[in-house]
Amino acid sequence: MVQAIHTAIEGRARFKIKELYRSEALKLHLERSLATHSEIISVSANILTSNLLVKFDSSIDAIEIKSLIEEIVTEYNQKFPKINLTKNIERSPQPTTNTQKRTTQDWHLMAVDSVLETLQTSPITGLSDDSVAEKLQKYGLNALPESAIRSDLKILLDQFKSLPVGLLGVAAGISFFTGGFVDALVIIGVIGLNAAIGYATESQSEKIVHSLKSREPASTWSIRNGTQTEIPTENVVLGDILVLKPGSYVVADARLLEADNLSVDESALTGESLPITKTTASLTGEDIPLGDRFNMVYKGTVVTGGRGLAAVVATGGFTQMGKIQQQVDAATATETPLARQLDEVGTQLVLLSLGICGFVFGIGVLRGYGLLQMLKSSISLAVAAVPEGLPTIATTTLALGIQDMRQHNVLVRSLSAVEALGSVQTICLDKTGTITENTMSVVEIHTDNRQIQVNDCQFMAGSENINPYACDELLKLIHVTVLCNESQVSQQGSEYVVTGSATENALIYLAIAAGVDAIALKQKYRLLQTQVRSENRNYMSTIHAIDAADRLVAVKGSPTEVVQICQWWRKNGQLVPLTEADRQAFEIENDRMAGKALRVLGVAYASAIENGDRQELTWLGLVGMADPIRAGAKELMRDFHQAGIDTVMITGDQSPTAYAIAKELQLSQDEQLEILDSTHLDRLTPEALTALVDKVDVFARISPSNKLQIVQALQAAGKVVAMTGDGINDAPALKAAEVGVAMGKGGTDVAREVADIILEDDRLETMIVAVSRGRTIYNNIRKSVHFLLSTNLSEILVMTTATTVGLGEPLNAIQLLWLNLVTDIFPGLALALEPPEPNVLSQPPRSPQEPIIKNSDFSRIAFESATISLCTLGAYGYGILRYGVGQQASTIAFMSLTSAQLLHTISCRSETHSIFSQINLPNNQYLNMALVGSFALQVLALSLPPLRSILKITPIDLLDGTVIGASALLPLLANESTKNTQVDLLFDYGRKDPPNPP
Repeated sequence: MVQAIHTAIEGRARFKIKELYRSEALKLHLERSLATHSEIISVSANILTSNLLVKFDSSIDAIEIKSLIEEIVTEYNQKFPKINLTKNIERSPQPTTNTQKRTTQDWHLMAVDSVLETLQTSPITGLSDDSVAEKLQKYGLNALPESAIRSDLKILLDQFKSLPVGLLGVAAGISFFTGGFVDALVIIGVIGLNAAIGYATESQSEKIVHSLKSREPASTWSIRNGTQTEIPTENVVLGDILVLKPGSYVVADARLLEADNLSVDESALTGESLPITKTTASLTGEDIPLGDRFNMVYKGTVVTGGRGLAAVVATGGFTQMGKIQQQVDAATATETPLARQLDEVGTQLVLLSLGICGFVFGIGVLRGYGLLQMLKSSISLAVAAVPEGLPTIATTTLALGIQDMRQHNVLVRSLSAVEALGSVQTICLDKTGTITENTMSVVEIHTDNRQIQVNDCQFMAGSENINPYACDELLKLIHVTVLCNESQVSQQGSEYVVTGSATENALIYLAIAAGVDAIALKQKYRLLQTQVRSENRNYMSTIHAIDAADRLVAVKGSPTEVVQICQWWRKNGQLVPLTEADRQAFEIENDRMAGKALRVLGVAYASAIENGDRQELTWLGLVGMADPIRAGAKELMRDFHQAGIDTVMITGDQSPTAYAIAKELQLSQDEQLEILDSTHLDRLTPEALTALVDKVDVFARISPSNKLQIVQALQAAGKVVAMTGDGINDAPALKAAEVGVAMGKGGTDVAREVADIILEDDRLETMIVAVSRGRTIYNNIRKSVHFLLSTNLSEILVMTTATTVGLGEPLNAIQLLWLNLVTDIFPGLALALEPPEPNVLSQPPRSPQEPIIKNSDFSRIAFESATISLCTLGAYGYGILRYGVGQQASTIAFMSLTSAQLLHTISCRSETHSIFSQINLPNNQYLNMALVGSFALQVLALSLPPLRSILKITPIDLLDGTVIGASALLPLLANESTKNTQVDLLFDYGRKDPPNPP
């Protein structure tokens, strides 16, 4: 089953697993299962080679790892029995009958019976194993073809397609045909080295970005051989009966057979942001849009509510999602907005540089310099002057930033999300599971006009200890909350195992604490029907069988809604009419409990006979649950506020509950707390909501569609919005926000599927790390661009000034290429890896409309370039006075300009912090290595005669070295001394009241 093929390296082993071949489901199962073991460091499975690479603790033997893998594979085979096939199944579906060729244009027009007959399936028994095997042979696996990524060859070839490289090629050709073979070889070497660096960085970026692509779930639920069973997604075939429930990812296109309050989020396919309510009735008409086919579900969509059964009518590449992917694969990949902006800047600089270089060429020729010499120098100057690596640096910085965030438990799924993080102005926080721990527990009950406190297994009314079995009203309330409940309860030994939502689970645990046998109770009152909450009905009801004729109706939900539909209540054991005064009293009690930050549910019941005549509902009381605020949440809100980010809490809880939590968190920053209830929200026009939304701190009693309204209103008000959430109902808003943030452990698959960022450790504090990294990445790209523009402009100024004044040619073509190689690439990339500045979270978020290079930056860049150029020309002038125009003076200019540009990286580390500041910037080891390595190359060039000959430089003496050192150091001192002198105040502020450092 598992064969060890390479175990020679300690802590690393490679295994061959036959079953892994072309099985995406087993691949995911192995990777996820092994990752849960602490001794495993990393896992990588390949479905084409059937190999599994495992890195593990070196104290563990490879034999133990092999045994662990065998256990996991055995468990997988037992869970998903393999269907024996007579020949291999191709991963790309190959249709052989008209059924698979049938388009979804027809299925929604057919009646349910006709669909079942055509597919030869049944909603009761589903398909047999033999039928599944036959259909897999005909149509292949239910898998979309893998999206093609850029091949290594294409990435390499792309490095030669830029205008600057073309100019270098022309320069090499001119050198070759004019006898400058050494120059031509050097230029070609520079082209090759640039290509190698670009290839290395872009291929790494490509791998990181490709690894972020979302994958569909490895398994799904279907009816086969008359039973519900979990099957691998890739083994779904035409006629399979899919079982749909909240959170289900639809793995194939299917025609609905049953639908009970079924709603589906189809935004991934149709762009419709709100979930669509589904029906089973056949449709009529022609050319019905996908979004209006209410009796169909499609691959890639997600069930957000209700339940249903659906017969699969298309798989793999024949699904609507498959057709879209074919179009996507045919299209070219889109750049991030930042990369496009940098590309535009680069193009503009190319045109500007060509104009300047043409001017230099003309002046040089008029001054009597050689035509070919000036042609080569001008072309080389153009190449050196244009920072052709701008888009590469942007993409690489973003990709490496994503990798760095992963180490901080932040999984980023798109490059554009990293850009958006740096400009987030408002963060919408879903309360349950995000601000709070989502570990609900019942702490207070109000029934029969008594307040009962619940603590562990004790029920106390004041100082009186209440026995639930001696209090009929309390016991009935507990029974109804167990019956009107979707949590699954089982027993392992003496322990109960409860699986479901936090709220539902809390009610089950309440019953267990009261001594109620929840399993026996559910079995006694068999569930017949469930009506879940909906957008316009904020309570749940279930119908249960009492005996052959009688029925029990159990209801729980919003107290204000439940109490309005009740006609009776139990008082001192007696059934009495529920008056309007009673309703007001219960609503006051509800407000009191909610004001203590409790989530409150109203509970009621009724009896109904088989023919449907229902008795009126009887009110039982209120159940108050506490969901503790996450540790550190209050400090986190302060950090967001200090970073200039507004915080908005969105919750389905009542206004008093929401107000109490928001006040504790100080969401309003010590100002008047503004809260808006959904009842008022629904009355506002979109324009009014847009005008009001940025003044509100809390939105209460919010539905999924309301969340989407709020996010869109904030965006209409000009805000860059981040939305956090972990539930199915958060998905539309997560998708609409510029940055959707989901929880990695406790969140739902639906939320993770649409989110841009996933907090793998479920700690909201990690979000401030993500914001810090997002801002830092953007700032670092600005630093790299600033450095490249200022140094390249200094080269243009030196060459233009010297040529115009008639001081000869300070730098030859090879020296300019060396400058481009030594002082641009490595220091520029090192600046892109700068750690966060100490005050990065003390600054307001940047405006999304702000260009990467602002108008104020150009004046600063011009000043810095001028100081470098002036000092270089001064050193060159010294060389001319001492040695005359020639190689020695050129050597001094070359060494001065190179050294000044390298030292300029220190100045580019911060726009405001200077070397004279009392607070030091965090250490950047990459920059240290880049500077040491670049200076070492300069020394090497002076020391080795072959390099000196190629660069046409000569040795220097101590006086020359002193002049070179002074001309390199003076620009750094001048540029640093003119920075913002108030920076220390910012750093002192950050030091006195710092945010939690990432």
